[in-house]
Amino acid sequence: MKNFIEEFKAFAMKGNVIDLAVAVVIGAAFGKIVSSLVENIITPLIGLILGGIDFSGLSYTIGDAELTYGAFVQATVDFLIVAFVIFLVIKAIAKAQDLGKEDVEAAKEEAKPSEPSEEVKLLREIRDSLAQRNG
Repeated sequence: MKNFIEEFKAFAMKGNVIDLAVAVVIGAAFGKIVSSLVENIITPLIGLILGGIDFSGLSYTIGDAELTYGAFVQATVDFLIVAFVIFLVIKAIAKAQDLGKEDVEAAKEEAKPSEPSEEVKLLREIRDSLAQRNG
């Protein structure tokens, strides 16, 4: 039993498991943000553009059974909106990261010492040859 607990502790404390746990928590929080953005900002704007269309009330009755296919259509539309917003957010984040990388690379290029001029190379050769003669 002790060996099992030690194995579980080693597994749970691995970097990958902790990283995954952090990603799940951040993903859940990010999902709430995106859902709020879609529900409170984007969907009302689309509703204004489309004249307030709401599919959730559509249904069809067969005998005693009611098929609420409108809820499915509304969920599908909501999913497409959420997926599109997530795509736009991820694309913006990637672009921001690329801009940051370009700034870092530009700073590295500026920090690199330039190639010495021909005069400096010639003076070094003269210095080295004089040092060999005198040394």
